[in-house]
Amino acid sequence: MARVRYGARTEAEIAAARGAGSRLPDIWSTGVVAVWASDPDAVAAVLPPPLKPTGRPLVRVNISKVDLPGYPLGAGSFAVAAAHDGVEGWYPLVMPMTHERALIGGREVFGEPKKLGEVTVEREGLVIRAAMARHGIAFVEVRGAVSGDLPLPEPARKTDFYFKFLPAVDGSGFDADPLLVHCVRNEKVRKLERITGDVVLRESMYDPVADLPVRELVDITIGEKTTDQQGRVVERVDAQALLPYIHQRYDDPRQILDGPPDGSV
Repeated sequence: MARVRYGARTEAEIAAARGAGSRLPDIWSTGVVAVWASDPDAVAAVLPPPLKPTGRPLVRVNISKVDLPGYPLGAGSFAVAAAHDGVEGWYPLVMPMTHERALIGGREVFGEPKKLGEVTVEREGLVIRAAMARHGIAFVEVRGAVSGDLPLPEPARKTDFYFKFLPAVDGSGFDADPLLVHCVRNEKVRKLERITGDVVLRESMYDPVADLPVRELVDITIGEKTTDQQGRVVERVDAQALLPYIHQRYDDPRQILDGPPDGSV
């Protein structure tokens, strides 16, 4: 009988796949990063406990094209500054990806709020345009012109905070207590330039980032970088405390909050 491809993999095949994932070479991306100070009450309002605001209500947008072997990837992140247990980092609200492979791994393994979307980084000479779009709306656009080179930063460690959870089968909450994940990234930069420009936030019912307005633009840069990442579960989170924020992960939260009335699918 020919092999049934949905059948069980052998231990050797599982080990080979795991080993291939651990030997990935450096993958470089070209990305536009914009940071601004926003409304402190708005930043505090989007942070689920036990995350807390930092000393400054910063928002960071990262819009990148990634040179993955075989196919390019557009990857975006819209995050707010946050702190947990003495660690300062970023809490992403939405992370659009242009390919399902990047989306599935991040959501299922780390709890990243990834969604399929359109992510573009365009450069014509010194003119830069980068955008994240979903449902036909470019809800974030960064535009401007390169105004000079910047010194290369030293390799740095950066932390993102994620909540990993499974909505309950009956629509009543979660199947188990959610997990708070610290994802640590080691970042190396080989090119960095300053951009003089602005950030445009457009209204979207699916990605309401316009609620976090640009009050003071800190900087905009374009650079080439590579990162690796490791995640660890730091604590279990009170389910009832996280439940009011679960809509952040979905375009229509009714699909996971409303269980089938008769138990059917």
